[in-house]
Amino acid sequence: MSTPLRPPPVWLFDLDNTLHNASAHIFPHINRSMTAYVEQHLSLSLEEANALRVHYWHRYGATLLGLVRHHGTNPHHFLEATHRFEKLHKLMVFDRALRSMLRRLPGRKIVFSNGPQRYAEAVVEAMGIRRHFHDVFGIEQMRFHPKPGVQAFRHLLHDHRLDPRHCVLVEDSAENLRTAKRLGMKTVLVGRGLKQPAYVDMKISSILRLRRAARPWLA
Repeated sequence: MSTPLRPPPVWLFDLDNTLHNASAHIFPHINRSMTAYVEQHLSLSLEEANALRVHYWHRYGATLLGLVRHHGTNPHHFLEATHRFEKLHKLMVFDRALRSMLRRLPGRKIVFSNGPQRYAEAVVEAMGIRRHFHDVFGIEQMRFHPKPGVQAFRHLLHDHRLDPRHCVLVEDSAENLRTAKRLGMKTVLVGRGLKQPAYVDMKISSILRLRRAARPWLA
């Protein structure tokens, strides 16, 4: 008797700078919006607001978490105010071959993003790839506990009834992959010129290389 094939893994995809290039136009827009929000709502100078935004991002993995913890900021109001795009499609930088790669990659796929769900949904719609994803899991679904915190992962695993040993996290952030590896997931680091830590199972220069590189996991 032949050995039955293993089911394909569940692919967990980070969004910004993994599925598309957010650094080109989108991140600068969001950073300016966040700094303006902090400046206005905390009555700070532009320089003070920018420094605080960056400080909270480094300390908590998201500016939002620092604002909620230390200033009582309403997270929904903050996300709505800082992720407004009149013409999002004009800011998008991505490879259209991504659609084909996702279509041919076996297994369930979920977007796992620290961004708000409405923004994440808009981005994948703009790229024409929403149909390839079972779900888009944003910061609201993480109960406002962003990656790399383990709570973000536990909420995703619980809500989708996933076994971490059957999941692959695809990310541009090595720190987020560290948490995934501790939970038992396979890990893929996306990006050029990045070192490959011991907890990263695979490093690829482009998301388009994922399907070919992951063939041993699909056997």
